[in-house]
Amino acid sequence: MFDTIFREYDIRGIYQKDLNEQSVKAIGICLGNVMKERGVKSVSVGYDARTSAPNLFNYLVSGLNAAKLDVYDIGMLPTPVGYFSVFTDKFDANVMITGSHNPKEYNGFKITIKKDSYFGDDLQALRVAVNEFIASGKAVKDDFRAIKFDILSSYVDFYAKEFSHLKGLKTKIICDAGNGVAGITLEPIAKALGLEFNILYPNPDGEFPNHHPDPSEEENIKELKAALNSGYDLGFGFDGDADRIAVLTPKRSIKGDDLAYLYAKNMKNPRVLGEVKCSQNMYDEIDKIGKSFMGKTGHSNIKKAMKELNIDMAAEVSGHIFFKERFFGFDDAVYAMIRVLELVANGFDLDSELDKLPKLYSTDEMKIKTNEESKFKIIEALKIRLNKPDNGLPKIIDIIDIDGVRIKFQNGWGLVRASNTTPVIVTRFEANSLENMQEIQNGVIALVEDIMAKEI
Repeated sequence: MFDTIFREYDIRGIYQKDLNEQSVKAIGICLGNVMKERGVKSVSVGYDARTSAPNLFNYLVSGLNAAKLDVYDIGMLPTPVGYFSVFTDKFDANVMITGSHNPKEYNGFKITIKKDSYFGDDLQALRVAVNEFIASGKAVKDDFRAIKFDILSSYVDFYAKEFSHLKGLKTKIICDAGNGVAGITLEPIAKALGLEFNILYPNPDGEFPNHHPDPSEEENIKELKAALNSGYDLGFGFDGDADRIAVLTPKRSIKGDDLAYLYAKNMKNPRVLGEVKCSQNMYDEIDKIGKSFMGKTGHSNIKKAMKELNIDMAAEVSGHIFFKERFFGFDDAVYAMIRVLELVANGFDLDSELDKLPKLYSTDEMKIKTNEESKFKIIEALKIRLNKPDNGLPKIIDIIDIDGVRIKFQNGWGLVRASNTTPVIVTRFEANSLENMQEIQNGVIALVEDIMAKEI
């Protein structure tokens, strides 16, 4: 009954309906058993600002204690600080209780074991174990024991040491924490580095009373834009658990793929991983100074590929940025922000650099609502239709199917993929003119809608 919460790269569902005492205690003991089999002795557990976090923490910890692990409570923190607790060898594993950028009724678990994400086939094996445990009629007793541990101080100390050269930077910065947990780290880091920060909605509030915490959506950065235009040089927006960033200048909102290009210009022979939604500009321009790679969307997929391909940095259009160069290889929006400030300190004019790129026209992500059962069937049906001569599209140059389908045409490309976190089909389009972009967009959307109407 809990099958749908086990996604491609994390566990995610609605509190009480999907994530309740029964399912989460079962997840805790079954996951704890997996951890023990992999040599884990200590596990840190943290959580974001969602109101369901205290109950889910107690349920999860009860299960982990039943598996006889040493459990540490690192408190309310951004997800990347949980990763940091493992990558700096403080703990063998970490679980962050977070709904990320999803609506407030959602929550979930992001799992790291021995510096590797726990995802994909591993999560499906866990799903089977959880279902078997529940079917057996066994129960996990309440056991909320967890040793308090301060990882935040070590995290702030890292910034104070590694970015001491930014102390006193006069750039005027406005941030929007969106009542998520970003403010918990932003404020002490700003103080440690003597930066001129102003933070909108810094106090964590799981009701998210001011706006939804997803800075990749235009609706959620309106107030940040307005504040930026009142005398600030740069604006930064954060999602609920502070692993996704939006970067704004008074002139533009800089997407994750453009950020990757900017960061790469400040690196020597960079090896950069992008996802299927990234602009062709990013791949073409980075290949002039280093080497680019294309991979699957999703933090777990990206971390795995980074290790296999010896990647220095990876990026998603939505604002997840992963640095291995001078960092640990996970996505951390606060770290990404500091690296932007480092670019500015080194004399980079962000707008000027981006203005030099070839002019391309692209859409934001556009989402077509469907359901969990149909979304992957739509993609498979689309692959078949694309190979038929009567598909109604311009001449296809190439089809990249590593994550959905990225369809390359003479003048641009279109992407159609199933979201791994929500019941939607995600599309994006890019071309060398507005007319060509519109032609590609209209043709691909019409084909998808026809499939949904006739075949699914």
